[in-house]
Amino acid sequence: MTKYRVGPDVDLATEDVRDSKGRRITEEYAERAAEDALASVGRGRPSLTGAKEPSPQVTFRVTPELRAKANAEAARQGKRVSDVAREALERYLAS
Repeated sequence: MTKYRVGPDVDLATEDVRDSKGRRITEEYAERAAEDALASVGRGRPSLTGAKEPSPQVTFRVTPELRAKANAEAARQGKRVSDVAREALERYLAS
């Protein structure tokens, strides 16, 4: 099953289409959005190495309860779960 469906063409000059913030989408808006999307291809989060090479990744499974706790802690700290997990692993390995 696909995540998105292609709908009918829209005439932005005559139809009032809004983005998630309520701003009207015009042809100029759509062109700018497409340019921005294409410009960001290949860009991700900044490397943790400080160099222009990708940071190594570690992937592992957790219980739903542990994931919920990690989500709650990340939200409390205003961070991503990956930041909280990285900090916890650093503390564990330093002890």
